[in-house]
Amino acid sequence: MRPLSHDWICVESPIFGILACMNAQTSPIGLVNLGPLAQLRAGRLPQRLLRLLVGLWLYGLAIALVVEGAIGASPWDVLHLGLSRQLSMSFGLVMVIAAIAVLLAWIPLRQMPGLGTVANALLLGPFAGLQLGWLDTPDTLPLRVAYLLAGVVLCALATALYVGAQLGPGPRDGLMTGLTRRTGWPLRRVRTLIEVCVLAVGVLLGGTVGVGTVVFAFGVGPLTQFFLRYLMVRLEPPADRTAVSGEAG
Repeated sequence: MRPLSHDWICVESPIFGILACMNAQTSPIGLVNLGPLAQLRAGRLPQRLLRLLVGLWLYGLAIALVVEGAIGASPWDVLHLGLSRQLSMSFGLVMVIAAIAVLLAWIPLRQMPGLGTVANALLLGPFAGLQLGWLDTPDTLPLRVAYLLAGVVLCALATALYVGAQLGPGPRDGLMTGLTRRTGWPLRRVRTLIEVCVLAVGVLLGGTVGVGTVVFAFGVGPLTQFFLRYLMVRLEPPADRTAVSGEAG
């Protein structure tokens, strides 16, 4: 590893000998860690706001599909169910408490919140509740499996849309992107590890699991990374561009 500046690191491939430089504030997939105001000033704001809202709407639909499929909750919902039983609290209150706890984990990762973080907290629940009211649990197993698979794909697509808008991820996705940026690991590995750990704790607490839980845990990470390749809005902090030009001069 060769130092370039305080904000950039360069890694030389031991196989091909290619020197690749990456900003320390940017993940390998192009996520830039900006503050709330910088996120709004980074350009292409109308497009990014539309992606954020559409992503959250689709995420709500994904939650509704998986829940109504009734083959197994997502790992985070297994945790929420387990905590709800152990603490004798409502499912919604447990989700709020869990989100606050996850946001505290952002501090050592230096993950920046933003408009997307607030929107996730305020809109995702109502979107999911509205669409749960529109959907019924299918009577046949094949259709329930179809609900599950559609929910997993939609969840990954929705995550890529609103995280790729770079307006600040939701609490749980911010944990994923923060760890990806700080460790340099592939997003699919980080997402899968988080889902598996959350699932394990949820099971110990008495949360409900099923085949759908396993499909969700191992399917969402790779699919999210795939969609992010095409849905990421590429941004670069002005300070980083200054640092690079200064080094070049």
